[in-house]
Amino acid sequence: MNRSYNEEKRKWDENVEKTLQKFPERKTSFTTSSGIPIKRLYEPEQGDKRYIDEIGFPGAYPYTRGIQPTMYRSRHWTMRQYAGFGSAKETNERFKYLLKQGQTGLSVAFDLPTQIGYDSDDPMAEGEVGKVGVAIDTLEDMEQLFDQIPLDQVSTSMTINAPASILLAMYIAVGEKQGVAKEKLTGTIQNDILKEYIARGTYIFPPEPSMRIITDIFSYCQENLPKFNTISISGYHIREAGATAVQEVAFTIANGIAYVDAALAAGLEVDQFAPRLAFFFNAHNQFFEEAAKYRAARRMWARIMKETYNAQNPKSWKMRFHTQTGGSTLTAQQPDNNIVRVTVQALAAILGGTQSLHTNSRDEALALPTEDSARIALRTQQILAHESGVSETVDPLAGSYYVESLTDEIEKQANEYLDKINDLGGAVKAVEAGFMQREIHQTAYDTQKDIEKNEEIIVGVNEFTIDEEVEPELLRVDEELEKNQIQSTRKARETRDEKRVTAVLQELEQAASSNENLMNVIVEAVKEYATVGEIANVLRQEFGEYTAM
Repeated sequence: MNRSYNEEKRKWDENVEKTLQKFPERKTSFTTSSGIPIKRLYEPEQGDKRYIDEIGFPGAYPYTRGIQPTMYRSRHWTMRQYAGFGSAKETNERFKYLLKQGQTGLSVAFDLPTQIGYDSDDPMAEGEVGKVGVAIDTLEDMEQLFDQIPLDQVSTSMTINAPASILLAMYIAVGEKQGVAKEKLTGTIQNDILKEYIARGTYIFPPEPSMRIITDIFSYCQENLPKFNTISISGYHIREAGATAVQEVAFTIANGIAYVDAALAAGLEVDQFAPRLAFFFNAHNQFFEEAAKYRAARRMWARIMKETYNAQNPKSWKMRFHTQTGGSTLTAQQPDNNIVRVTVQALAAILGGTQSLHTNSRDEALALPTEDSARIALRTQQILAHESGVSETVDPLAGSYYVESLTDEIEKQANEYLDKINDLGGAVKAVEAGFMQREIHQTAYDTQKDIEKNEEIIVGVNEFTIDEEVEPELLRVDEELEKNQIQSTRKARETRDEKRVTAVLQELEQAASSNENLMNVIVEAVKEYATVGEIANVLRQEFGEYTAM
């Protein structure tokens, strides 16, 4: 590539001016506590050709230094604490509490029955209702979840995959009831089914119909929800299952390639859907590796979209991602130590250029977080944003011999994995063959052996332990909740127009057996108060259920 430094710098300066017109910087001047001026960007000598080709300017291809030219000088990342437990009413109260504490975006955790398409009164749901997230059965629950939270003023992320189409439809319907047009809704649905087969397990349907549902969502949102992210391609759960940083990048990008291929096969054009693709990464304790990981992933995705898929819109090249600190790194022993772990992880994500961030709470290895723990986790982000100085200049780690070497090596090793996956026929075939699953299992096994041999130290677990620990206050979900939720769901069924529900579910069955976009019918079904389980069961009958190898 033959690009001059001066030309690229000129383009960056122009990009900065355009950005500042829309998003002025947070301060008129940036200085250290000693009064030393902080420049917007620090860069090498002009003769450094590698800088232009491999690193470049922030907001410019290949986006190694970030996807915005001014990054956090103009706007901090979105502080989006993941929350959800018990009933919709309880979670609504937690949402309002977090917003009052300064959270800038909502992130919804759903309970296990909702995640795998069962209603709370289904025998399969017994004992799990509201335990690891909020129970959502009908549109009535979704209305309660967002009661007095204006959907035209808040961005909402929903961690939902197999039944993502149903929960998105409910969100659309709640917006309409609030008088918010679909095109004004902003947020993200995870909608990443491939990583469920690889690492997490909350799948319903086999891969082929699952990919069909995902591309139906892409198409529907392109026409109706232009500001909504249609998928959050997740490395988080891959990492939680035991993957290395390299595997997290490689397997996540491989899944992203599979979604792009599926959308193209469905007749969509790359620049129609690629700008709304988002990613979701983990943050672990190896600080410099984690920061380098984000930089490598961003560069890899930009090159794939531009050079492999010939995307013309620069927005299609940009990897926008949310980060969550590593739940699997947190310990039940000495849980206050987790505050330190989360701080280190959050700092790595920020220096790696994340667009939004969730910081785990200190007690998450034991239970759902209490209000106090959730507040400390949010305050961690706020202190990093406002007191640490890390957001005063763009990509302060750039040019570090160590960080740039790590970035290059992660990219190299991740590309080697992509070659192997391509040889297997792509991510879907690799999942069906169990390739990624086996790689992760082996890594997790090796890590556990290192911990048991004290070759890897976990503070408070295999070193620096204490004999007697004080049990912290934990959040307990009321056992009565399940009974109340079942009663509420059955009442909703009794008060709806059953003929209209039956008719729209029959329409869904017909659509599933044809090539019709499923989203249109699902939206109508939830408006008639058809339940998550009823809609999922219609699709189960048509598509079947996936059984792990």
